[in-house]
Amino acid sequence: MHEITDLLKAWSKGDTHALDRLMPLLDKELKKIARKYMRQERSDHILQTTALVHEALIRLIRENISWENRKQFYGFVAKRMRQVLVDYARRTQAKHVDLDESIPDEKRPREVLLLDEALTKLAGIDERKATIVECRFFIGLTLAETAELLGIGQSTIERDWRFARDWLKNEMTGK
Repeated sequence: MHEITDLLKAWSKGDTHALDRLMPLLDKELKKIARKYMRQERSDHILQTTALVHEALIRLIRENISWENRKQFYGFVAKRMRQVLVDYARRTQAKHVDLDESIPDEKRPREVLLLDEALTKLAGIDERKATIVECRFFIGLTLAETAELLGIGQSTIERDWRFARDWLKNEMTGK
């Protein structure tokens, strides 16, 4: 884990070779995160796991972020993956405005947009709860893994996770 953090910091300082050494160490985890995202998508989604990872990384590379640790990195990657899918959903929804509402696959982009709006709103209210949702729902971490990654007690993670799930459900359904 320290090796990843050291390489992230070196990459932040402009060491392009650090990125080359970092990618093999991150590849398995990044694909795991991307697969979790893609399970939430339509079965015929044009993006595949590797493409989602690459698109998210391209966005991160363009941002020139000063990396502190792997927790920060995985959090940013998860957000960028979500943004890639939201951007795709917006484009898809715009192309299919005139289609019959009864087509189940066409409802999926709307759900992605609703979740993104609700999660963005939650982050404005409580960033930690939004981060927990990203770790649990999008990255696929267990409660214990989320607690370890965020450096917070597991009972706090459990409480925040329950609250965030209920809050998002209410926000998305209007109930």
